[in-house]
Amino acid sequence: MCGIVGAIGLGNCSPMLLDSLKRLEYRGYDSSGIVTSDAGEFELRRSVGKIKNLEETVNEKPLSGSIGLGHTRWATHGGVSERNAHPHIAADRVAIVHNGIIENYESIKAKLHAKGYNILSDTDSEVIAHLFVEAFEAGLTPSEATRRVTSEIDGAYAFAAISKDFPNLIIAARNSSPLAIGLGDTGSFIGSDAIALAPVTRRVIYLKDLDYAIVRADAVQVFRPDGSETKREPVIVSASLALINKGGYRHFMEKEIYEQPDSIANTIRAFSGVNGKIALGVSSRTLGNINGIVMLAAGTSYFASLVARYWIERIAKIPVSCELASEFHYREPVTSGINTALAISQSGESLDTLKAINFAAERNLSTIALVNVLDSSIARDSDFVLETKAGPEIGVASTKAFTAQLTVLITLAVAIAEAKNELHELQVKKTLGQIKLLPGLVAKTLDAFESIKPVAGELKSVQSVLFLGRGPLFPIALEGALKLKELSYIHAEGFAAGEMKHGPIALIEEKLPVIGLLANDNLIGKVISNLKEANSRGGTIILIADEKVANSIDFASYVITVPASDPVLAPILFSVPVQILAYLTALDKGTDVDQPRNLAKSVTVE
Repeated sequence: MCGIVGAIGLGNCSPMLLDSLKRLEYRGYDSSGIVTSDAGEFELRRSVGKIKNLEETVNEKPLSGSIGLGHTRWATHGGVSERNAHPHIAADRVAIVHNGIIENYESIKAKLHAKGYNILSDTDSEVIAHLFVEAFEAGLTPSEATRRVTSEIDGAYAFAAISKDFPNLIIAARNSSPLAIGLGDTGSFIGSDAIALAPVTRRVIYLKDLDYAIVRADAVQVFRPDGSETKREPVIVSASLALINKGGYRHFMEKEIYEQPDSIANTIRAFSGVNGKIALGVSSRTLGNINGIVMLAAGTSYFASLVARYWIERIAKIPVSCELASEFHYREPVTSGINTALAISQSGESLDTLKAINFAAERNLSTIALVNVLDSSIARDSDFVLETKAGPEIGVASTKAFTAQLTVLITLAVAIAEAKNELHELQVKKTLGQIKLLPGLVAKTLDAFESIKPVAGELKSVQSVLFLGRGPLFPIALEGALKLKELSYIHAEGFAAGEMKHGPIALIEEKLPVIGLLANDNLIGKVISNLKEANSRGGTIILIADEKVANSIDFASYVITVPASDPVLAPILFSVPVQILAYLTALDKGTDVDQPRNLAKSVTVE
């Protein structure tokens, strides 16, 4: 959430800042702004709402200057208003942009008020700018001032600052919130992630926690909290980041749904070694030594972990615990008997998940990151990295990253089972053969767009929806409900179908949509019985089913089929129609599909 950009060394930096902010729209925001410095004078433009509003403001009142900062804000402290939008300027001397939360801002604010500093916004962020003013008034250098400021603030932060006192540099710092520095031919750049910087450079330095940097047009110095200079080697980021566009689709989400056959194929290819063997980049010995896994994740990634628990326990015969990352490290969990932690995150920057995996490492668990961004914080902090090859995912509601995660997790289950001799060679070969069918099966599943349109038309006017599933399709019921909530703002709940009689059946009323997930597995009879219970109480049954068993129910109002497949693949195939249903329902309702209200792509605050 929120986005930071910065530039120094360009003739006029405002066009680049605007373009970079547009590339960060996927992160979620409710206001935006740009500040530039020209001949030592600040020029500030801010607006509420979409970046197009900021762009219109800048077109009406153009900005000049070779140094500047930009920001997209997602409100935490202080409401959504132009006054609370970033950048913030203190004493017409220091301008800052900030992501994260300053936990002790109230005590800092009281101290600054007592000293006569005039704080204009309701945010926690503005105090950073005034602390810099205070430091510069004391005669400190940029490095000394940053050391003092960062020592005074508590919490997660990534910030950048420019000052009239030192007009030829940008100050940048991070703690538990991502920040990257781009190295260009004629200037230097700052961004919350490499996507923002891709059009201007592919050479990027990633700051580590508690690093701060002095960024000039032709040089970057990185320091540790004690003021000692350190070396952070630049990496070359993917050229594909510069090519992000909708490719003729109406929304990024629609494009990313259709990209799933390719993203799954690329992920399978990445983990395929010689002679058809699995090549995860983790040794067979390491996999064989795993005696239990705690999976740490949030949102859709958490539902991926719930599916993986079924696979790993059934195939590899080791215990799996699935934990909400935001709860894990605060409840002081007992980790004895489990020697491995697996963090799952599309962005690799989710702060809850980052803290959880670091907590696990402190307790001597081996750590594995399953991420879609190889150079992310979670990846860098883990012992091993499993990278999905989904490519950049811009839509806030995860689609191709989720199915790529599931593809990695089923492969991991087989790899652990093979390392522990729970599967013999022929069983491994057979299961991998099924996995390799996934791209084609998912491509066929995409044909469901047409059959789902009437269902979306039905759902757009309802108040509530229930999703039911059993076994490994229970987490897909949870995921389907989440997608519908995220995109259409319709209340939706997912339940294990067998739990209906233990309370949720009280929710069933006349014409309540009940979406049942029916795989061709040993639970089919039980699921049909659960759906009959809902139908007999007036529920409208919408069936998503393996095509071989789609005719098992004659009381469904709508039937959506997925291609027949091995039941082990069902969670991946069934993910696609629930994505399409949520997308089309939101389309019918006219909500913002790619940037749903109140949501952010990467949650970098607690």
